[in-house]
This record gives sequence, structure tokens and C-alpha cells, in this order.
Amino acid sequence: MPQIRNVAIVAHVDHGKTTLVDALLQQSGTFSAHEVIQDRVMDSMDLEREKGITIMAKNTAVRFTPEAGDLAGEEMKINIIDTPGHADFGGEVERTLRMVDGIMLLVDAAEGPLPQTRFVLSKALALGLVPIVVINKIDRGDARAEEVLDEVYDLFIDLDADEHQLDFPVIYAVARDGECTTDLSEPLTDLRPIFEAIVETVPAPKGDPEASLQFLVTDVKPDAYLGPLAIGRIVNGTISTKQRVLLCGRDGTQKPAQVTQLFISEGLDRVPVESAPAGEVVYAAGLAGIGLGESVADAQDPQPLEPLAIDEPTLSMEFRINNSPFAGQDGKYVTSRNLRDRLMKEGEANLALRIEETDSPDRFLVFGRGELQMAILIEQMRREDYEFAVGMPQVITKQVNGKTHEPYEKAIIDVAEEFMGVVIETLGTRKGMMVGMKNNGSGRVRMTFEIPARGLIGYRTEFLTDTKGTGILTHLFDGYRPWAGPITHRATGAIVADRPGKVTGYTIINLQERGQLFVSPTDQVYNGMIVGENARDEDMEVNVTKEKKLTNHRAASADNFEKMNPAKKMSLEEAIEFIRDDELIEITPNHTRLRKRELDPHERKRAMVARKAEAKGD
Repeated sequence: MPQIRNVAIVAHVDHGKTTLVDALLQQSGTFSAHEVIQDRVMDSMDLEREKGITIMAKNTAVRFTPEAGDLAGEEMKINIIDTPGHADFGGEVERTLRMVDGIMLLVDAAEGPLPQTRFVLSKALALGLVPIVVINKIDRGDARAEEVLDEVYDLFIDLDADEHQLDFPVIYAVARDGECTTDLSEPLTDLRPIFEAIVETVPAPKGDPEASLQFLVTDVKPDAYLGPLAIGRIVNGTISTKQRVLLCGRDGTQKPAQVTQLFISEGLDRVPVESAPAGEVVYAAGLAGIGLGESVADAQDPQPLEPLAIDEPTLSMEFRINNSPFAGQDGKYVTSRNLRDRLMKEGEANLALRIEETDSPDRFLVFGRGELQMAILIEQMRREDYEFAVGMPQVITKQVNGKTHEPYEKAIIDVAEEFMGVVIETLGTRKGMMVGMKNNGSGRVRMTFEIPARGLIGYRTEFLTDTKGTGILTHLFDGYRPWAGPITHRATGAIVADRPGKVTGYTIINLQERGQLFVSPTDQVYNGMIVGENARDEDMEVNVTKEKKLTNHRAASADNFEKMNPAKKMSLEEAIEFIRDDELIEITPNHTRLRKRELDPHERKRAMVARKAEAKGD
């Protein structure tokens, strides 16, 4: 058996993790010379390729033989885990880090360490993992590799890294070109220095192959032929096909099972094996019923591992069946039973999500880590032909010493100097407080704010508008603090259709001066559907199906052309940010519509009066 090294690649979104994995696979000889390899080969989900981010942690394995050092000439197997870079997918990150003994921290040579870098690194250092630092994109025109390295050291010290963790190797790379160097004054070579750093820095797994089996399950993937595949790391012992084992649940229960098939990673493929020793990352079939973060133990001498603990969710969203007049026109799965089964299945497969039933069989609450995580789940369900509606994200509050506390975020904002004023002013109205500012002299400023999580709901689109699309906004959970008081979520009202029918160009031309419209001529609408954003802070009910009256008399301006502004087509993330608590998003396989929670105007008025009375009572 070759020696094993288990390493995770961690970084902020878009700093080049998956691109580096591509290059490592290419240069390790995993692919034949004639194979055509797509970019970001590890991003296997359609959503990952479309959004350019990693959502699900995935593992691959490469072979490498060092030419120098104590292990010269000895074949090494390196299991590489590609982790998500966004804190919303923290559940994936935390499970992944339990599979490895070291991390490769990838940092952009211009942007430096950002909040999600801090998030993942803090988890890794707390687990005692050994780091390797790769400063990527040193070919950028605004690269400042040496300053970024100083910032990385500051970050490690700030996170209480020990002396051993601070003594990390540094590699400068251009992952896109598959080149790197250990010294900025030296020319770039291939990626061999990275392979050598992994072999020399990351320790071999400590598990004892002769001990009683302890297998930590960090993921479960469905398989059409083998049933659920339990994926994880063998902490101690050896696992074999046909072996009798015990599935050890979070609640202390133990259930007998038998391993029917066993696989390990080789490149991007799963390779069947008869057995695997401690330290190896395996896929095991036959363990139906095992949950994420639980363990598998030897049937004769069971020694269960502690279940994985995951950070608490900070946001909740209401998922409910679609009861609009257009319900059932697009989706295949439309009933409350369909919705419940799908959400419960997601809750079992994703430790970072929690699903709760409500007093209504048609409504469910989904608790998660952020808006992006919710948007990904909604988009996955939409593509699976589900039809449903979701409400506005709500923060999860706690009672501490009889007082309400809410989650706070640490927001890091990178903008050009000219946009500083508008950002500070806007975040001030959202109860944000600036706690730090750094100007590196390049014309851009990095500001740090502490702000209630509520204050960031619906802010990203406004932020991009204020900074003309050039600003960078990232945020990280920063703990619970006392309730900050009321925060204005949206300063504009909604334009609501007051009857069903087909939108006409005549009404759009007359309405477009009152606000931004979301519909185009010939679109079908229903009573209570939101068709636009009112410039004023009040809802406006309109007839968007009205047609121009035809007469025998022609006005002097009858032949003049009138300009019709294009409709604003919102993305799912923008829609989630836009809606208020009295509004819903209708999700179907082919459409995303905004609507009022109460479609009947009289019911809307009653609900509004009740909400105002409740607010006064508070």
C-alpha cells in the first residue's frame, strides 16, 4: 500500500481552488494525454458551473513519487478534498475538515484574506490541521504578494495559531497556467513544489489499521444500483467488503449492517477494493440508515466516535405549497406531501439545514446559514420539477437573560474611495457600525462593519447599484447580540395587479413613470401578483390588462412612437432580497413570480391592520 496524505484545499469564493485542483490532476498524470478535460472538472453540479462556486465538497486522489527527501522514490497517494468557499455552506466545510490532516490555504495575491478565508481557516486551526499557504494569481496587474503574505500571518496570529501552525511553507502560483514557485525572485516552474510541500508538511494519518474499526461518515450519496453510499474517513482499524458492522447513531442507538461494496478514489473515478486501512477515504455501500456525522464501528468490539457538531443556523425561510391561480401549470410535484418528503430528505443529507413542520400541513420552516444556501436549495428543487412558494428570510432570535438577542454579521466591504460615503450612510440606516478601515493606497478602501443579520437582507443589490458594480461585499457570522430595533428592509412599495388577464403595452407605457415594472406585454397575471416596484413607500394596485380605447378620431400625436422601458427580470437571489414579510415568491420549473401573501385585497388590508396592531403591542 502506498503512503497516504489527506489534504483539503480551502479558500474564499473565486480565489482559484477548483482551477488549482484541475492543474494538480493534469500534472499528476491522472488524465491521458489525448483526453479533453473541461475547466473546473471538480464542479460537477450544473449550479456550480453556472455560478462559478463550489457548493458540495468533493474528493479526488492523485499519485506522486518524490525525487528527494526521506521519502524519495516512494509512491504517495494524496487524497485532495475541494471544499466550498462560502460560509453559507459551512456544514460542508466542517464535515470535510474531519477527513484530512492538513489544509492548503489559497489566497488571492491582490484581494488577500477575506472573511470566508477566515471562517474556514478558524475551523481548520481549531482541529489542529497543518497548513500550507498558496498565494495565487501573482500574475495579476494589481498583485501584492508580499503584503498579502503579511496579512496571512496577521490572520493566523489573530486566530491563535500555535507555533507549529505558524511555521507554514509558502508557495506563489498561477493556478490557471499550472505554474508556481517558492521564491518570487525565481522563475515559475510546474506544480511539483506543491506536491512536495504536501508530502513533507502534511502528516501521515495516525490511525491504527489493527485496532477496532472506527469509520466517520461525512457524506451520503445516493446510487441507483448500490443504494446510499456512505463516504468518510477510516479513523482506526480496517474496513472490508462483507464485514459485519454497527451503525452508531447520534441518539446512541446501534444498528447491525454489512458492507456490501467498498470503493476508494483514483483521480475522478471510484475504484472497487476488497479492504482499506486507517487513514483512507472510502465509499461504502450497504450502510442504509447511517446519518451524516455519525460513525460505523466493529460489530464485535464497537467503539463509536463522537458525532460531528455543526454551527447553528441563523436564518429561517417558510416553504409552502403554491396556492396561486397558476398553481399546477408547470410543476410535476405540487402537493404538500411532495414538498414535505423532499425537504425532509434534504434535512437528512445536509447537516447545516434543519427542517421543522408547522401547525399547518401546507407550511414548513427551513433553517439554514444564509440566503445563498437557501437560494441553492430552491434552485435545485425547481430543476427537479417541484412547484412551491417561499417567504422572506427571517433571522433566528434567542432569549438571553429575558432579553431578545439576534445574530450579527461582520461585513467586509472593498470599494473605490468615491463610494465610501454612500456605503457608510446606507449601512448606518441598517444599524451597521464601522469598526475598521484600511486604505492600501491603490484607490480602494476596505471597511469592516458589525451589523445585524437583518440589516444585510436585501442589501446586496442596493450595494452593487451604489458602487456601480465594482464593490466587493462579504460577511461572516459574528455571534448574538441584543436586538437592534426596527430596520427598514425596503424603501419602496409594490405595484400589484388587481385582476387577472394579459398585460398590455398601453398600461406599461402609462405605468413605467411610477416605478420599475417586472412584466412585459402579453404576460399573464393574476389578482395579487406583484408586477413592479413602486417608487414610493406604499403599495399600488393597478389594472395592467387595460387596453387603449379605439375611436374614429385620430389625435395629432397618434402616430408618435412611445418608448417602452424593458421589464426588470429578477434572479432568484434578487427576489429573495426584494420581498417583504407580507409577500411570497412563487417558484415553478419555468417561472419565478412575486406575489402578495394574501391575494384578495380585502384580506390584505385586514392582515396589514393586524400586523400594525401587533407591532404596537410589541
